[in-house]
Amino acid sequence: MQIAVGENTFEARVAGPEDGDPVLLLHGFPQTSWSWRAQLEALGAAGYRAIAPDQRGYSPGARPAEIEAYAVDHLVDDVVGMADALGIDRFHLVGHDWGAAVAWATAITRPDRVRSLVALSVPHPDAFRRAFSGDSGSDQSSRSSYVEFFVSDGAAETFTANGGDGLRNMFAISGLGDGDVQPYVDVLLQPGAMQAALNWYRAGFVAGGEGDRPPAGPCRVPTMFVWSTEDGALGPEGAKWTEQYVDAPYRFEVIEGIGHWIAESVPDRLNGLLLEHLRGA
Repeated sequence: MQIAVGENTFEARVAGPEDGDPVLLLHGFPQTSWSWRAQLEALGAAGYRAIAPDQRGYSPGARPAEIEAYAVDHLVDDVVGMADALGIDRFHLVGHDWGAAVAWATAITRPDRVRSLVALSVPHPDAFRRAFSGDSGSDQSSRSSYVEFFVSDGAAETFTANGGDGLRNMFAISGLGDGDVQPYVDVLLQPGAMQAALNWYRAGFVAGGEGDRPPAGPCRVPTMFVWSTEDGALGPEGAKWTEQYVDAPYRFEVIEGIGHWIAESVPDRLNGLLLEHLRGA
């Protein structure tokens, strides 16, 4: 499916009946809608209308070159714009990694449109900011040190050299094999795609640093947050503190022994959690 939003056109994978309750699933870096393949199948079979777009920078028809085009307010506008284009008033929202950051921002700023939220890996932005700050007692700043490389001038070339070996190596370190990651590599080897994906980091981190950002405010929609204990990029403090920033029914699920790629590492476990949450919401 293609979804036109203003001058941008987003590629999307869909599953389930057209009249099913809509669920939007937002991928993170450096992935695409392919990461949700198991969830699309499960949600569609359960009667939901599941829609997973390739987000800004990942869709060939939505790949602006300017760094400022990847600021979070534009990413939120993409989500709402896609819902508008599909004739969807209110929707359930699921996000992982950067997709979780966008999902949090959408739920916080547009609670009139979001029926419920499921965030994977990335905590509420105020909990993350608190963990990132130097006086929090958390090691989140150290865990996020990779961002310094991601925003450097040579990062895109490093990831895409030799047919994407840098990307494959990053996934391999965390346990995903070639069969899981080749669809991501194929997209990010397209002209401009790798730099566009990295521009999310440039727009999100370079200006002042995460610790200097103003508070995002409470999330006021029913929320489930799923965090995995072996996630090297996101520590336990922000995960535990997230509850303090949700002013709505809240559920915190911890998956033991699993790294960052929750949807692909434990698809059946996540599918069960999603369906429980959606039915309850």
